[in-house]
Amino acid sequence: MSLKAVIFDLDGVLTDTAELHYKSWVRLMAEEEMPFSRERNEQLRGATRYQSLALLFAGHVVSPEQQAELLERKNRYFFDLLEEARLLPGIAPLLAELKAAGIPLAVGSASQNARPVLEVLGVTAHFAAILDGTLGLPPKPAPDMFLVAAQALGVAPGNCVVVEDAERGIDAALAGGFATIGIGPAARVGHAHLRLGDTSGLTMAVLREALVKR
Repeated sequence: MSLKAVIFDLDGVLTDTAELHYKSWVRLMAEEEMPFSRERNEQLRGATRYQSLALLFAGHVVSPEQQAELLERKNRYFFDLLEEARLLPGIAPLLAELKAAGIPLAVGSASQNARPVLEVLGVTAHFAAILDGTLGLPPKPAPDMFLVAAQALGVAPGNCVVVEDAERGIDAALAGGFATIGIGPAARVGHAHLRLGDTSGLTMAVLREALVKR
C-alpha cells in the first residue's frame, strides 16, 4: 500500500488546544461548584461538546436551555484563550514535507471550532478537507467522519493514515479500515498500528511505516 492521504485529528495532534479546553472546563466547573480534574478531563478526549457535558453532569438534571448556556459559556472561555494556540512540535515541518510530496490532507475533529483554530494557526490552506463537529456526522468512535474525509480526498481508507490522540479516534479509524498512528500513552492509544509519545517524531517515513503495519 502506498501513502496517498493523511487525516489529522486537531486537538492534541496538530495543536495544543487540548490544554485550552482543559482550562475552559476548569473555569466553567468552578463556577458551577462541581469537581473537575485532569483525570476527569482525560475522559473527555475525543468527545463532542455534548458528550463532554453529559459525562460531567451525569446524574444531574440539565435542561436543553441550560445545556446551551453552559456550552456557550465554555466556548466563550475557550475563545478567550485561543490566541495561545500553537502548532505542536514536528507538525510544521511535517505539513511542509507532505505538501512537497503532493499528499492531500484532511482534518477530522469533533471540535466545532476547527476552522477558527486552523485560521489562528495559519495552516488552513494545507487541508483539502476539514470535517468537524458542525457537520452533524455520528461522533467518534463511529468511523463516519474519517470515511467522509477520505471520500472528499478521493482516497481509499487502506491508502490513508489517521493520526489521533484519543482512544475514541483510534477506534473510529480502525473501524473504517485506516492505518493509524496514536499520539500519547499506550494505555490510551496503544491499540493503534503505531504509537508515538508525542508529535516531535512524526515524519512521512513514520506515516508510511504505519501503513506497512496495517
